[in-house]
Amino acid sequence: MSSSTALVFGATGLTGRFVVSHLVKARVRTLAHVRPDSPRLAEWTERFTNAGAEVSSAAWHKDAIDALVLKERPSLVFGLLGTTQARVKEAARAGRDASKETYDAVDVALTEMAIDACRAAGTKPRFVYLSSVGTSDSAAGSYLQARARVERTLRASGVPYTIARPSFIVGERDTPRALEKVSAPLVNGLLGVLGAVGAKDLRDRYRSITGEELAKALVVIAEDPAWQDRVAEPADLQAAARQASQSTRAS
Repeated sequence: MSSSTALVFGATGLTGRFVVSHLVKARVRTLAHVRPDSPRLAEWTERFTNAGAEVSSAAWHKDAIDALVLKERPSLVFGLLGTTQARVKEAARAGRDASKETYDAVDVALTEMAIDACRAAGTKPRFVYLSSVGTSDSAAGSYLQARARVERTLRASGVPYTIARPSFIVGERDTPRALEKVSAPLVNGLLGVLGAVGAKDLRDRYRSITGEELAKALVVIAEDPAWQDRVAEPADLQAAARQASQSTRAS
């Protein structure tokens, strides 16, 4: 992958920061996108630069994102964007426009903007999209419905893709997700019991994964041609993370 260029949208998230790190370790030219109005832009720029990545703070406007993809011509684009209900509430309390922090505004609109930029560039980079287990056209709840919308857009775009659907992602987030923090240990405990009595498929489907393990898995499947135009479910991602760890130990 040494001749590749990867563009990471959502680089400052729990998974994104590890994706940047592992791409750099794989000797991929890595461009981490940080939104220009981020209060931590300088901090993230220094952090990513010191790690060996480049940083883009292109504005979230169609022309700017189109120009970024056209200029950099990445072979891999990671769509790792995601907001939380806590951010919506925080924006409202601070007197900001909370509508700009919703699933529709961030998870859907910004990701679709990035997908459209890849389509418009004509270079057809592989778009690696971080979705969620349980995503389907009939899924209930705004979170999964948002991801289903993006998956439909991606499939219809003509852009080569890989969709990753992990279960609970655990680790230290800048904005904690209370449901993940409480539910993951409980679910993992229950799944351990189910695995012991033979329900291994159910255990592997819903077992949590750390942000770093997920990042390793995403980098592995991103470079594998066999994963183009496919969906990686939780068990696939766990296997890819193990593969990455074994390769690291072997080297």
